Order: sequence, then structure tokens, then C-alpha cells
Amino acid sequence: MSKTGIMICGHGSRAKSAEEEFALLAKGIRERYPDMPVEHGFLEYSAPNIHMGLNALRDAGVTNIIAVPGMLFAATHAKNDIPSVLSTYQEKNPGLSIQYGRELGLHPQMIAAFEARILEALGVDHVHDGDLYDTMLVVVGRGTSDTLANAEAARLTRIVTENLGFGWSETVYSGVTFPSVGRGLEMALKLGYRKIVVAPYFLFSGKLIDRIYNYVDHVAATVPDVTFYKAHYLSDQGHVIDTFVERVEEARSGTIVETQDLMASFKDRLAKGEVEIHHHHAEFRDPQDDENADGHKHDHGHSHDHGHDHSHDHGHHHHHGHGHRHGHGHDHHHGHSHGVYRHIGHPNGPRTMIDQGVCCCFMSQFPQEVIDEERSLRGEE
Repeated sequence: MSKTGIMICGHGSRAKSAEEEFALLAKGIRERYPDMPVEHGFLEYSAPNIHMGLNALRDAGVTNIIAVPGMLFAATHAKNDIPSVLSTYQEKNPGLSIQYGRELGLHPQMIAAFEARILEALGVDHVHDGDLYDTMLVVVGRGTSDTLANAEAARLTRIVTENLGFGWSETVYSGVTFPSVGRGLEMALKLGYRKIVVAPYFLFSGKLIDRIYNYVDHVAATVPDVTFYKAHYLSDQGHVIDTFVERVEEARSGTIVETQDLMASFKDRLAKGEVEIHHHHAEFRDPQDDENADGHKHDHGHSHDHGHDHSHDHGHHHHHGHGHRHGHGHDHHHGHSHGVYRHIGHPNGPRTMIDQGVCCCFMSQFPQEVIDEERSLRGEE
């Protein structure tokens, strides 16, 4: 009988507090798998190292190990260093099977964990629905030589900025790449915001977190009229534990995918009632397709003029002016207007594209009533 165990692989830190917090994370995962051995270990600086954790699982009779990197993004440690340790260990222990999971990444639960920390720093309730237009967000990533990992930090910044409705945002990094935390904060001040949230996207405490907060304090002391909010790092929130569990289950079942199957995702969301179908009937139709089997063209004088603006801002405004020319060429002018963007009123958003009554082509994606409203607000004809 094979026995399965879980190995959580961390980076390690010179800070004892980071070791302790990682151990608490492993404890949280252990509580989710009460019937399965769970160990943790580090690549460097800290004990136990990964070999020690693997030894503990092996000595407990485990023959199948699910190893998951305790890393936010897939940089060198997750892509090269940990797999190297695991493969070397497996070579020396041929009776063991090791399955390697993926990094935490931008899982929805990780985004939720980060947003929770930001809202805590602001003293805003977690059900906040998004309007922090007078506030700037500065996300601090770890920084790495891996361009894609750095880009993921910037992607996170954009997601959170839109979800929570910040006025502006910037991504800075604590090391290796640019912009640095200090330089980034100096640049942020030039934008004129009087409230700035600095949010480190880190799992645990350590010297880097201390350095980030010290930078914030130093800059804040020079601008007493600006309020800085320092968000807490992620730690062992339930959202984080949930993500680890999902990564374990992916590796366990062999269902890890690098890219999402969009068709499968669509069908799944459709089955859950999370999406509605609107635009399939807006596709071009060959008039020949409307002919009946006996060759009659079904022309009835029917050009479907209807007034039917059908602009599909997903409130279905169907203007029905009933001009009734019904030519069944089914023009249907659906135009693919995808609803009113919830930050349409953002002070740096789409309304800034309307200048002196001239509608920029960019605004054509919005329903006419939105454009008319914006012009009305400006006192334009």
C-alpha cells in the first residue's frame, strides 16, 4: 500500500520570525490533512532544510510525496532550485515517487488575501465595493531576475487597482529589479495624492519587510501632509491556506495546467449561472441561409429596423421605435457594447477622453446614453 505525504518547500530567511510564520503555515495545512503527514523545509538560511523534511516523510513510511513550492511567483527558486533538490533526492531514493506542484501564483484566493490586507490597512470593511479614487496604491514585489515573475507582480497591481477602485497605482520592487521602493515612493509623491497605501506582496516577515516599512517611514517624515498606510504581509490567512490546498490537490490528481481551457471554463461558468449568452445572434448571417427548403427567400419586406438599438449594455434597453420594415436580412445592429464599465466615473478614466464635445473614437465602445450623459455633465449639447 502506498502512503502519501505533503512537503511544503520554502525559501528560508535569516529572520527567525519568518521561520516561525512558515511553520504556522505548515501547521494550517496539516490541519486540512489530519490523516496525512505534512512536513516543511527550506532551500537556504533556515532549518529544517528540504532534505530534512523529505527524510521525515520517508521515515514515516511515505512512498508518494506531493511537494509544493511556498512561493508567490514562479521565479528561479520555484522553477529550478526546488526541482533540483527534489530530483536529486528521488534519484537517491528510487522507492519514492515525488510529484511537484506549482507556485501560489495569482490564484483568486491569493488576490483576496492581498486585498484583505490592503483594506485592513485603510480601515475599510471587506465588503468595500470600490471607490478609492483619492488614494494611490503602491505594491511592493520581491523583485527577481525573472522578467515574467516581475510582470506578475505588475499584473497583480492592476487587478487590485480595478477591484478596489484606486485612483492610481505603481509596482515597485524590494530588490534586483526596478523601480526600487525608495525611488518608487519618491515618484509616487509627485502625482499629488494625499493618501498612499504601500502593500508588500510577501508571504512572511523578515529583513525585507522591515526595510520596506523603514523606507515608508523615512519618506513619510518628509511630507507631513501625506498619509501613508502600511499594509500587513499575507501571512497564514485562510485564503493562503486554501490556495496551498488547491495546489496540493492539483499535483495529487495530475491536473496541473499552464493555460486555462477557456471553453471548459465557459461551460463551467455557464452551468453555474455565472454568465449569460448575448452575442451569438450578432454574428454575420448569409441571406441565403434564410431561404426556405422550397427556395422561398422569406423576404416579407422585413428589415428589422425596429428602432431596436440593441446596444447590449447588458441592461437590454430595446428601444422599440417600431418602424417595421422587417427585411429579414437581420441587420440587428448589436454593436457589441459591453455594458457600462463600473469605473466609468474614474477621474482618470474614460470621461477624460471626451474633449469639448468631440467624442474620441475610444468612446464608441460605450452606449450612446453614456456618452450623452457625460456631455450633459459637462454642460455640452
